[in-house]
Amino acid sequence: MVDLNEVRNQEQPQVNLTTLGGRTMTDKEEQSPKEAKRAEKRAAEEIRQSAREQAITEDQKGRETKRAEKRTAEEIEQLARDQARKKANLAREQAIAEDQEARRLKAKRQPPE
Repeated sequence: MVDLNEVRNQEQPQVNLTTLGGRTMTDKEEQSPKEAKRAEKRAAEEIRQSAREQAITEDQKGRETKRAEKRTAEEIEQLARDQARKKANLAREQAIAEDQEARRLKAKRQPPE
């Protein structure tokens, strides 16, 4: 950020420009108000730029938060789908095992032909 005092205190050449009421104005005296005005404009622009950057940063944080929430919800849904699939696979494997066991017992009970 620009320090207004630093800008005002910068060395300027001491050259006579204009005479006002029997008094001569130096370069430094004439430049100081102009330079101060420029410095104020720069400072105001830096404040506006900083505010814009802060707004952008906050917007990005908000978007990232929404993405994280959405990702979390999707992960929970995926976990539930995975668990349901595993449960269905286990039930299918148990049904197959029970069917195989029933066939084995049936074959054992029947006399060979």
